[in-house]
Amino acid sequence: MSAAGSQLAPQPVDVTKPKARSPLAHLLHALNQPLTGLQCSLELAASGPRTTDQYVCILREGLDLTGRMRILVQAIRELADSEDDSQHVEAFPLDVLVCDTVDGLLPVAASIGVRLTLLGQSAVRVRADRPRFATLLFRWLESALSLARAGSELQIVTSSAPAPACIAVSWMPGPSPEHSPFSRPELGLLIAQAGWERAGAEWAQTQAETTQICTVRLSLPPGFAAR
Repeated sequence: MSAAGSQLAPQPVDVTKPKARSPLAHLLHALNQPLTGLQCSLELAASGPRTTDQYVCILREGLDLTGRMRILVQAIRELADSEDDSQHVEAFPLDVLVCDTVDGLLPVAASIGVRLTLLGQSAVRVRADRPRFATLLFRWLESALSLARAGSELQIVTSSAPAPACIAVSWMPGPSPEHSPFSRPELGLLIAQAGWERAGAEWAQTQAETTQICTVRLSLPPGFAAR
C-alpha cells in the first residue's frame, strides 16, 4: 500500500466513556477553589499598605472562604468515616426504620415549612448493618429537606417490588443554596449516595419537571436482600 493510502486509512477512535469522578475526588476538586481564593486574598493583604476598610473587606472574604473550606473538610471526614468496613449485620424491617427516621425529622420539617409524607409503604425486611442504614437514611432525608421549597411536600415511598427493596424520595427544590453545587445539603446528598453505593445499593437521581427524585434500590448480595 502506498504512503498516501496509509494516510487515508481510517484511524481507530477511542469511544471509551470517561470514568466518573469518585465522591472523594469531587470534594478535593471543590476544595481547591476556596483554598486558592484564600491564598490570593492573603497575598493581596500582604502586598502593600491598605486602608482599614480594605483590610476588613479582605478579612471578611477570607472568613467566607474558610467557612466554605470547613464545610468541605467536614464532608471529606464524613465520607472517610463512612468507608469503615466493620459491619453489625442483623435482620430488621426497613419500613420501620424509615418511619422512625421520618418521625425524628418531623420537628425539622415543621421548622422550615415542609410536609413529610409516607406513601405506598409496604413491609420490607432486610438483613444489613442497621446503624449504618439509619445514618444514611437520616443524612439523605435531612439533606433533601434542606433543599425542598418552603411550603412544599417531601414524599417517601418504601416498596419491595419490582426491586427486592426500594426507597424513593421526591421533593420540589427551592432556590439554589449559596455556593451551589457545594452547599452543605448538596454535599449531604453526595455523601448519602456514596454510602448507599458502598453498601451495595443502586442510587438514581432524576429531575421530573419541577420535582427532584432520588431512588435507592437495595439489590444487595445474598443475605442482604429483602425477604
